[in-house]
Amino acid sequence: MLKSIWNYRHFILASIKGELRGRFARSRLGALWFILHPLAQALIFSIVLSEVMRAKMPNMTNPAAYPIYLLSGMAAWGLFSEILMRSMNVFIEQAAALKKISFPRLCLPIIVWGSALINHLLLLVSIAVIFLFFGQYPGLAWLYLIPGMLLISALAFGIGVFLGVLNVFARDVAQAMAVVMQLWFWFTPIVYVKSAVPEGFQKLLRFNPMAPLVELYQNALLLNEGPSWLGILPPIVVGACMVLLAFTLFRRASADLVDAL
Repeated sequence: MLKSIWNYRHFILASIKGELRGRFARSRLGALWFILHPLAQALIFSIVLSEVMRAKMPNMTNPAAYPIYLLSGMAAWGLFSEILMRSMNVFIEQAAALKKISFPRLCLPIIVWGSALINHLLLLVSIAVIFLFFGQYPGLAWLYLIPGMLLISALAFGIGVFLGVLNVFARDVAQAMAVVMQLWFWFTPIVYVKSAVPEGFQKLLRFNPMAPLVELYQNALLLNEGPSWLGILPPIVVGACMVLLAFTLFRRASADLVDAL
């Protein structure tokens, strides 16, 4: 399966380029829309909660600490949610192509992953520019975002492909996951700081694999610090298991995938 994907690598790259061009077609702002949407959402949260959260971050002397904290978390979550949700629906969205064209079906979520990663890099560039206005200059800790992106994308890819196969046979999966993602977002310290959570609920956060990955982004962008490698061990294990589980399920269900569509 991996060998067939490698043989179709030019098809994957061409599809990623074609998808990006298709999104930008007849749009005057083009790629800016992928940046403006998360920035606008972060701006709304900053305006509404900046005074409240500033009191919850007593060790921060920078008045822009909360907006930087929020943008960092939103960037990490945006990459995760885009890969997961689009991978979960990609087989249904591309049903016509799957029925007419012969190619490795796993190429579709890989194309989604590549497109989402490019969007994420554009967002990080825009965030870096915004941070300059806050007086927050990028440091070497930004390099920790590279393993962070890999871990987040692997976790999202594994869950997305696994649910994407199930979604072909039971369309309620996508509807249920839309609700789960909303709850998962608020269960992750993005809008609020972890120290503001009661002690009993902080123990529950340990079962959230996205919490340490979001914290990785927040530490790198706000504090210019590296992650706790022991802390990100659980998401590494969960991500690896989900990728293996997704590959196993996909391989078994691949033959019946087109018929179910």
